[in-house]
Amino acid sequence: MSARGAYAELVGQAAAVDAITAAARDARRADGGVGVMTHAWLITGPPGSGRSNLAYAFAAALLGPDGAEDGRVDEAVRAQVEARTHPDLAVLASDRVTITIDEVRRLVSASAYSPSVARYRVMVVEDADRMTERTSNVLLKALEEPPERTVWILCAPSEADLLPTIRSRVRVVRLRVPEPQEVAELLVERDGVDPAVALRAAEEAQSHIGMAHRLATDPEARSRRDDSIRLVLETDTVPKAVRGAQRLLDVAKADSTALTQERDEAERQKALASLGVEPGGSVPPALRGVLRQLEEDQKRRATRGLRDGIDRVLVDLLSVYRDVLMVQLGTGLAPVNAAWAQQVGDLAARTKPAATLAVLESIADARRRLPANVPPLLTLEAMLIGVALARTS
Repeated sequence: MSARGAYAELVGQAAAVDAITAAARDARRADGGVGVMTHAWLITGPPGSGRSNLAYAFAAALLGPDGAEDGRVDEAVRAQVEARTHPDLAVLASDRVTITIDEVRRLVSASAYSPSVARYRVMVVEDADRMTERTSNVLLKALEEPPERTVWILCAPSEADLLPTIRSRVRVVRLRVPEPQEVAELLVERDGVDPAVALRAAEEAQSHIGMAHRLATDPEARSRRDDSIRLVLETDTVPKAVRGAQRLLDVAKADSTALTQERDEAERQKALASLGVEPGGSVPPALRGVLRQLEEDQKRRATRGLRDGIDRVLVDLLSVYRDVLMVQLGTGLAPVNAAWAQQVGDLAARTKPAATLAVLESIADARRRLPANVPPLLTLEAMLIGVALARTS
């Protein structure tokens, strides 16, 4: 596979791809000389920019045969990396709200092994920003004294999300927010989406590639987004806010369930097959503990999924009120939600910029409360009451 093919879905990230391919090329140098390659990397970028995609493409390049041509990725190695089955690849992608210290300790222990078939052993940590300070310090020790031929690849939204001591020991590769047109072109080429639908989805997803794909290909996902926006735009009294909070929570739950349900069932069927249980057959008592552990893991993922679902709703609402403020200030900037131009214009005419700023702050407060484990319903009630009070002030 060509280098560009391996990074095809990283739209608008030419500088980052060039940095990674240069490092992979340097890692294959027969003379073992010192160049741009280093033992620890941090890939940063906003959600949906392709952090993990770049990490695994880099891993595939490092794990490929030394004789590979410049920048090219071995197809067999790429398939093993995608399946997370390569013997010299270890991945920490936690389904929990925070990465536990035990998960990091296991990964650090695994990093001490020498590579078995490749030149390097590659350790990938997705969502490294989900580590607490105590957990981060466990990882720090491994970065301070790295085993020979072990490469760490961390992913996080920004450098500020990690401890300064960790930031000082990694090379940073920054991803930018791609233009909506770039994302739309990917959806058209890869998924066969109608260009107009693709561009609208890319704009409303604010260039988040995964979310743009969902909005462009899943009518129910688009309907849920429209329902949440309509609900908040119509909230102008405290009673409406209290009632609307439950409805907004239901929308987020439906969105989260749609994302996880299919994956959960596939995991269960795969687990049953690996245990030798025929479809529709009963599970022997001795094997039920394995399924219980799987169900517990899925419940934890559902908890995180709901929080992420609520946050997606809040990000959509931020974009709508951003459009309202842009109209009120007469900036002339392109709206994120062009399909809601009429409703946005009406609201902008009825309210003042100060009220819109107060609504934006209420939504931002709700996003800050979610990671603090404030009950989701209370978080949404407080936010919508803030919206209603700002409308009447």
